[in-house]
Amino acid sequence: MTNKKGKLDFLLFVSPAIIAITVAIYIPFIMSSLYSLTDWNGIAGSPKFIGLHNFISIFKGDLDFKNSSIFTVKYSVLYILLVNLFSLAIAIILDKNLKFSKSLRVVFFIPYVFSLIVVGFIWKFIFSGGFQSLHNFTQLEVFEWSWLGEPNLAFISIVIVSIWQSIGFYIVLYIAGLQGVPKDLLEASTIDGASYTQSLFRVTLPLLAPAITTCTFYALINSIKVFDVILSLTQGGPGGSTYSVTMDIYREAFQNNNYGYGTAKSIILFLAILIITVVQLKFFKSREIES
Repeated sequence: MTNKKGKLDFLLFVSPAIIAITVAIYIPFIMSSLYSLTDWNGIAGSPKFIGLHNFISIFKGDLDFKNSSIFTVKYSVLYILLVNLFSLAIAIILDKNLKFSKSLRVVFFIPYVFSLIVVGFIWKFIFSGGFQSLHNFTQLEVFEWSWLGEPNLAFISIVIVSIWQSIGFYIVLYIAGLQGVPKDLLEASTIDGASYTQSLFRVTLPLLAPAITTCTFYALINSIKVFDVILSLTQGGPGGSTYSVTMDIYREAFQNNNYGYGTAKSIILFLAILIITVVQLKFFKSREIES
């Protein structure tokens, strides 16, 4: 009787979460999978079933999807490398007993609190009006460049703004990992004659592997689904050069009213994220075991 009551209580407490997840995630995913097999504009009452035609068209000659995929891959690689490199370096500095280390942690984390939409609009003003004022004051040519008007500079601008907004989050994760490194191991390596650099690469970083795995995972997911900052900063311009895959899906489904076609692209993106995430986690977990 007690076991039955325990199971009933467990079901009672868990069922609201299960219902919410089913309604918010699983049902929409199933419906999206079905819509990806149709020719539907998102408005008509009866979608036309066309099978795998949407997927065939995407892989055969959709230049928009191809170009947006190339942009997303380049952005993801650069973002993952730079945000982890900078956040780890800053975390190592802030982990020391500096006078203003706690205040600096807050300063670095504050941008992460803001929405990327808000951050994008702030930096859009900085790249236009703010940089022009700096150029008038300093006469440096870099502030006169068209940061949002040239494809390469627009790409760099998106990377800079994304890193500036999110770096505080990764710094916190790395600091938590650094504080978990046993101090006696570092002291023992110093006594054995290891330099700071040797201790860093042979003791600290191997023990920091779980934090590196976590940060790389979050950076990977956030970079592949980048959308907000592009929407508010460049709107995909100039000339469509900064369209990410998510922006391309948004354009296809909600601007061109090709809902079935856009949904097919979103299914491909989901599968790509799933495969990349599994491979990435397996690779880094194996590295953790080796370490």
